[in-house]
Amino acid sequence: MPAIRSDFDHLRSAERVDPAALAALWERLTPVRVADILGPWRGGDFAAGHPAGEMLTRLGWHGKDFTDPMDAQPLICRGEDGALFSSHKAAGGGAASLWEIAFRDEVTATMVYDRMPVFDHFKAVDEDTLVGVMNGKLEPYFGVADLYWFWLERDR
Repeated sequence: MPAIRSDFDHLRSAERVDPAALAALWERLTPVRVADILGPWRGGDFAAGHPAGEMLTRLGWHGKDFTDPMDAQPLICRGEDGALFSSHKAAGGGAASLWEIAFRDEVTATMVYDRMPVFDHFKAVDEDTLVGVMNGKLEPYFGVADLYWFWLERDR
């Protein structure tokens, strides 16, 4: 696992990341169950140039909160006053739920958005760090169909 953590840290801190390197890392990560990822998470994205990253920065995205499988908040944002809030409006008008769904021939915890045909699949770097990949009909929301890669760390 130390090599995976080192590779993850390198990609997370890189000024520019090739999505193929993220896909290669993904192949080495461990699938997770919904029960393993409940709770609050803070996040960020990899510098792969996806327009979703710019949108999240404008929103003040802090992370996600998975209270229970039927109550997943995809956009926990930080307001100008520093307080955290769930931005349902920015999330396509809704929240999400968690399911175990196959992606690239592996079943792993996946966040399903309530009002968008979009999925966030998760795999573990370690028990406190996830790599996520947004997949689905992304073009209507971001102008590109490319996968969006991001990371989450437990927000204790």
